[in-house]
Amino acid sequence: MELNNVKEAFGAALPDDGAAVDVLIAGAGPTGLALGIDLARRGVRALIVERQDRLSAGARGTGVQPRTQEVYDDLGVLDTVRAAGGLYPKTAVWKDGRITETTEMIERVDPTPAVPYSNALMVPQFRNQELLYDRLRELGGEVLFGTELTAFDQDSAGVTARLRHADGTERTVHGAYLVGTDGGRSTVRRALGARMSGPSLEPGAVLLADVRVDGLDRDHWHRWPLANGGFVSLLPLAGTDWFQSFIVAFTEAPDISPETVHAQLVAHTHLAAEQIREVLWTSLYRPRAGMVDAYRHGRVFLAGDAAHIHSPAGGQGLNTSVQDAYNLGWKLGQVLRHGAPDILLDSYHAERHPIAGRILDTSTRLHRSRELRRGRDLHQLDIGYRDSPLARELRTDLTEGIPVAGDRAPDAPCSTADGRPTRLFDAFRGPHFTLLDLGGTGVDDTALPAAPGLLRLVRVGGPVPDLLDTGGHIRDAYGPGPAVLLIRPDGHLALAAPPEDATAQVTAALGSYLGTGLAPAAR
Repeated sequence: MELNNVKEAFGAALPDDGAAVDVLIAGAGPTGLALGIDLARRGVRALIVERQDRLSAGARGTGVQPRTQEVYDDLGVLDTVRAAGGLYPKTAVWKDGRITETTEMIERVDPTPAVPYSNALMVPQFRNQELLYDRLRELGGEVLFGTELTAFDQDSAGVTARLRHADGTERTVHGAYLVGTDGGRSTVRRALGARMSGPSLEPGAVLLADVRVDGLDRDHWHRWPLANGGFVSLLPLAGTDWFQSFIVAFTEAPDISPETVHAQLVAHTHLAAEQIREVLWTSLYRPRAGMVDAYRHGRVFLAGDAAHIHSPAGGQGLNTSVQDAYNLGWKLGQVLRHGAPDILLDSYHAERHPIAGRILDTSTRLHRSRELRRGRDLHQLDIGYRDSPLARELRTDLTEGIPVAGDRAPDAPCSTADGRPTRLFDAFRGPHFTLLDLGGTGVDDTALPAAPGLLRLVRVGGPVPDLLDTGGHIRDAYGPGPAVLLIRPDGHLALAAPPEDATAQVTAALGSYLGTGLAPAAR
């Protein structure tokens, strides 16, 4: 099936029973949508099914961390997301009807050549999802709304799933793989019998709501401390005339009706009843934290909240979830489209499970401490996979501070051979691997076992350069010596090797991602 036909085939209705897809994705939240985008651009036939009849409402998680912005850059959605969002404003603390203090709760960080997106971006989750969905459809993908995955079986050939539509009719779909991105109450996780374990959080409940309010400026994140240690806050949501309300005041779960939200805001702020014009959406959050022991169960994978649940403290949940999808998507593409061995998919758990454990510890610590200041340690730019079975670091003369195999590959402004400004992220962008030849290593691209379009060779310096390090930013980011660096499709270093025998080293590294018997790519 051609990529542009995916929408036509799966958009309005499911095909006849027995229809096959490459990947079935259960859940159309940010995780499922990001995975669908990544698979669509790789020509992988994916079907996303969503139990609800539309995308989820509510601002929910609003923080898009710098590393996730880099993911969005690669997926082709960053410009629209940045246009829809904004930076978090300063926090204004209210007492007795007046602002008594203003603080910079979200640290502002200047961008650098290596880190062009240096601040958390505030985007309502409903808008985030809409933009991801628009990008998915632009690539020919679609979501089958009002369709619930009710059961599935798997064998060595694939997964057979039973789907129920809103009208009660049922259909069967076969897929090579199934990915559960269906949230904290995941049907896929329950069907697998996978249990979550993690730290216990003190009981309580937080009432969330999106509201329209008069009489508050939109230049601050407004906060009212409460005598019981809780607080009420109203965050102006970028791109809307709404505020997101957090009411942290309950030991027992309250009624989540609009009337209750209205009454609580009147009781705990200086706002009069008539100033709270409309309550548009409400939800209840109970603190939970945990993660599954295994992200892979045969041909079934768990990602996002289906695999790990965190306190929202620190804004890590959505970002970790999107990056799960980003890690898994290219690996599924390699197996399904480029003949990579199925064992490559085991690295998804090996790489992402430890990250979830780290994020779980961080968010739990912040939740318990009630510390509200947020710094660059939450940007997720330092997340890497040095201990991954895919990481090959072969250099011995390493300069302190430069990235090694498994680390995120930094950006760097540079220029093309004819003098046009560009940057490394422009070379990385897309579903391919990137081979950086730094300083003329003599790597022979015609001898490399990579299919056309899968590997992009970029020579930096040397006798026949593609890029010129005019400002020295590539040298600053990657070190001064000649080297050959293989960048994975998700922007992490797969291989870092000295110039000696560079072609053989790259060929060996590519063997982890390709099937056997591939001829050298035609150039």
